[in-house]
Amino acid sequence: MKKIIINCQILFISIILFSCSQKPQNKINDADVIHANVNKLTEIIIYDVFTPPVAARIYAYTSLAAYEAIRHSKPGSESIAEKLHGFTPLPQPEKDKKYNFTLAATKAFCTVAFNVRIFSDTVLHKYEDSIVNVFKESMPQDEYDRSIEFGKNIGTAILKRAGGDMYKETRGMSKYLGSDADGKWQPTPPDYFDGVEPYYRLIKPFSLDTSSQFRPMPPPAFSKDTNSVFYKMVKEVYTVSENLSEEQKTIASYWDDNPFVMQHSGHLMFANKKITPGGHWMGITTIASRKTNADAVKTAQAYSLTSIALLDAFISCWDAKYFYEYVRPITLINGWMNREWNSYLQTPPFPEYTSGHSTISGASAEVLTSLFGDNFAFHDNSDSAYIGMTRDFTSFRQAAAEASVSRLYGGIHYRLSLDTGLAHGAMVGKNLLVKTGISK
Repeated sequence: MKKIIINCQILFISIILFSCSQKPQNKINDADVIHANVNKLTEIIIYDVFTPPVAARIYAYTSLAAYEAIRHSKPGSESIAEKLHGFTPLPQPEKDKKYNFTLAATKAFCTVAFNVRIFSDTVLHKYEDSIVNVFKESMPQDEYDRSIEFGKNIGTAILKRAGGDMYKETRGMSKYLGSDADGKWQPTPPDYFDGVEPYYRLIKPFSLDTSSQFRPMPPPAFSKDTNSVFYKMVKEVYTVSENLSEEQKTIASYWDDNPFVMQHSGHLMFANKKITPGGHWMGITTIASRKTNADAVKTAQAYSLTSIALLDAFISCWDAKYFYEYVRPITLINGWMNREWNSYLQTPPFPEYTSGHSTISGASAEVLTSLFGDNFAFHDNSDSAYIGMTRDFTSFRQAAAEASVSRLYGGIHYRLSLDTGLAHGAMVGKNLLVKTGISK
């Protein structure tokens, strides 16, 4: 079904382009092309099983490249990249030359995607060809060539920054296996994987001055005293998990967004692939853009700012996670309360404090609220193709709060880590909005 949807989307774009080939270029629904590009990337990210922090990096660089190309179609649209850390001046279109900036944006988007780096490059090549060939049939050759070249140059300039953000260096660093010390993280069941992305704090942020800029205060100290804050925090997770309502189970499942859940059946083991937390919020960005009939530049801006907020939030959160190395609930509940207990959601393999989903949701909600307004009611079907579920929200912040508390219902986080992460993410989002001049 997903392939049919995407192919129909490309066909729809093709019909629009061909029907408008003899008409002014502004008759083309350029926003549909921007949406299709991001949707295809999400499919590839799910198929290739990138970790959530890495997926956010892919979204950020590709979406920024697309925006920096297409913004030239709308006079007065300011660069985002020039207000962020580490970007050199980007190429500019030649004056008095005709370009199709939607085509340029697609080329910039794909140029970056091929190099950041996805594995399913053959799939993306076929997709790119299907899009650019439609453009090629609808415009003069010199305009087509000029647009392709401009998009390629934008993508190359964006990649220059990506090549120096420490991502490659972190690929070869040593594994993180946790600690047996009291209160420290150690690998969790069922598969006891080593810690994911232990050096992501070293990735160069886009808008943060350092990964530790908004590092939260230390969590409660480890204690076996049943009257201690720490013990009560652990006990709450156990108590809540043992008394989940059907609605709480639905909320936990809806926001699971674990891209690679291992399933065990006897001696068999298999994985279910799903959307990442960042992919879920990119999907919500799609919904907001479509509901407001946002033009291509506003749409590209929304994707760019949301994805940058996601990346900076992951970098900032991962700084806290591996600075504090906080123990997961399942480790202590199995040791102190119930050896047979298991979390409702599969516990992800990295330290607990703070909650990654809470942090990135807080950041995304701030950006989307700034762009589309508070009290923005929407029907969230962004994940329906993968889990067959939808939900309705009255605002982005309400959705973020639900995403956050879902981790308590799932048994994988303490309430403090959720509340702290949500506030932490909001600070990251607000910082980005100030840096880029969207808000003061």
